[in-house]
Amino acid sequence: MDQHRRKIKILCALSLIGIAYCILLNSQYTLTGKDTLDGVIGVVFGLYLSSHPAASLIDLLFFKRAGWNHYSSNRSMGLWLVINLLVLIIGWLVIFVGTTRLIGRAD
Repeated sequence: MDQHRRKIKILCALSLIGIAYCILLNSQYTLTGKDTLDGVIGVVFGLYLSSHPAASLIDLLFFKRAGWNHYSSNRSMGLWLVINLLVLIIGWLVIFVGTTRLIGRAD
């Protein structure tokens, strides 16, 4: 169970960084001064952020490393799935913001 707590902390930290990226781009309109670089950072970080829930799902479905028997109850399994879904949505949002930054402005 300690492994899942560590993974939850990592997912929460990465999600907070992703949310901060989106908020900073909306409030300051730039992080580095160049829209292309801001967009590349967003897309790469969003892909990295989305890869964690995808890896957990693959482990759960195919490799059974994080199978159902590792969870003490259906409630903890449901919580794990909800956290992964939220992180995936935040990753998609960061990819979207980065992509719009890449192609949205012609400077």
